[in-house]
Amino acid sequence: MADLKTKYMGLQLKNPVIVGASNLVKDIDNCKRMEEAGAAAIVYKTLFEEQIELERLQLNEELNQYNERHAEMISLFPDISHAGPREHLNHLKKVVNAVNIPVIASLNCTFSDTWVDYARQIENTGINAIELNFYAIPGDFKREGRVIVNEQLDIINEVKKNLKIPVSVKLSPFYTNVLMVIQNMYYAGVDGFVLFNRLFQPDIDVDKEEHHFPYNLSHEEDCRLPLRYIGLLFGEIRGSLCANTGIFSGKDVAKMILAGADAVQVVSAIYKHGIRYISDMITELNDWMDGKKYATVDTFKGKLSKKHQKDPFSYKRAQYIDILMKSEEIFKIYPPR
Repeated sequence: MADLKTKYMGLQLKNPVIVGASNLVKDIDNCKRMEEAGAAAIVYKTLFEEQIELERLQLNEELNQYNERHAEMISLFPDISHAGPREHLNHLKKVVNAVNIPVIASLNCTFSDTWVDYARQIENTGINAIELNFYAIPGDFKREGRVIVNEQLDIINEVKKNLKIPVSVKLSPFYTNVLMVIQNMYYAGVDGFVLFNRLFQPDIDVDKEEHHFPYNLSHEEDCRLPLRYIGLLFGEIRGSLCANTGIFSGKDVAKMILAGADAVQVVSAIYKHGIRYISDMITELNDWMDGKKYATVDTFKGKLSKKHQKDPFSYKRAQYIDILMKSEEIFKIYPPR
């Protein structure tokens, strides 16, 4: 039987399969079942500052909507303040205490100051690491991309100065040069990179002529984008690499490790197939390694990365040009009709 152990941000994991951030982990029983199924770590659902501020505003409006209806009545309700992140932090601490595998927190803030404030509060729950979720949608036409990147680098610097636990960043692929951004973030002290954030996108119902927001589960083909960038990054930075999006089987996990990943995060596979499916993925990875005579994960990690490839164009544009040159080959699979 193969040894599946791997290291991610300095954390010793029993295998490379991490459960990514989602509502699934809100239920402590689910977290325990994930551990029993073999998950090596759990990323707790993201703490969104924007959501907390919205809830705070809604509570304030509800408490004050009947104020001053009469001259002698200033307020109908006693002073009540929103709990802020306390409920999230309390539940996170319960998860940390309920399982014996590493728990990683996820954080997304709106303002620079609160990144550090919330990160400190999260660290106090006893988590093993924190993931900075840089999920942002630019809305200002005049704001240059480098300004956004510099703000994120400043946040990383401040968080790293104030925390003792490992810090990873979960990035979107929509940077002008993802490789340079990752390199600069590594120099700023980031311990690991999760590639990539799956951004929720709006849709339009043409019959009702209104927006709707369907669930945005990934598909098997979606793994190709993180695979490309992990293959390019392996051996170029020392930070840990974690693949996210489109990972549905043990062979998908093997594929990412061959490109250079230290670990993977799965969510959609669990939604589609259930928590027990984690065990199937790990078994398939183990069987594949046994069949290939790989004793440990490190023996094949990065084997098919750009650094170890004889073909220097595997991860570059020449790959696309090669496909165009063989464009007639597709008709053997999909004959014209």
